Amino acid sequence: MIDEPEQDAPPITELSKGQRRVLGTLLEKAFTTPEVYPLTVKALTAGCNQKSNRHPLTEYSEDDVLEVLDQLRQLGLAAVVHTETGRTERFRHYVRKRFTLSEPQVAVLTELLLRGRQSIGDLRARASRMVPIESLDELRVALRGLMEQKYVQANAALERRGVEVDHNFYAAPENKKLAWDSGLDEADDSRGVEMAPRSQTIPAVHHAPAATPRERGPHLAELQGSAAALAQLRDENAELRGRVDSLEHEIARLKGLVDDLIRDLRG
Repeated sequence: MIDEPEQDAPPITELSKGQRRVLGTLLEKAFTTPEVYPLTVKALTAGCNQKSNRHPLTEYSEDDVLEVLDQLRQLGLAAVVHTETGRTERFRHYVRKRFTLSEPQVAVLTELLLRGRQSIGDLRARASRMVPIESLDELRVALRGLMEQKYVQANAALERRGVEVDHNFYAAPENKKLAWDSGLDEADDSRGVEMAPRSQTIPAVHHAPAATPRERGPHLAELQGSAAALAQLRDENAELRGRVDSLEHEIARLKGLVDDLIRDLRG
């Protein structure tokens, strides 16, 4: 038996730190370890506190997690599942019932809830372990849809090199809004442009005399070559980090299966 969320539940615009971690963990485990999902409180607590693919690291107790689960159930974001044996309650998420999202968007949101702000290169590598995201262009499509719904924010246009993104469920006192306004302007063609806050005046800048083309040429070429090499290194580093995260996650999954087996044998 599963408790269903209310059909006319109010929209969700903010989540606490605990709510983000517990919900993100439920989402991640539903993707990566479907054989043990829905999760027991013990498994969910271990997932919240695991050392890989989490920022910041936490030390939640099972009581902490149960308290947050009650909050998520009230929001219609989680449910308790009563098994046939009735011995152990398990918990699942209801994100797809509360938000209209594609599978890549659910994976992207999961990573942002678990890690927070990150580059789109890192985000693609990490989210791809849950749902295939073949290219940065495919990731940008998913991100634009999330930004249109105000679920994600960015510090620059998504096409800009080095752009970073984050979820947009922070409470106002956390002051985690990125410099760029994640709301898409009506005149914008859905790609977004970098802008200063409307209330902010931009101070005058006094420029030094411009270099001549002859002076500029060699330096410009050198800078462009360095930037390209740096971008390649960042992409390779993001891919390697994604592989390490996947390996660590697989080790944690196997450890969980062994723990469950030992528990059943002792049972």
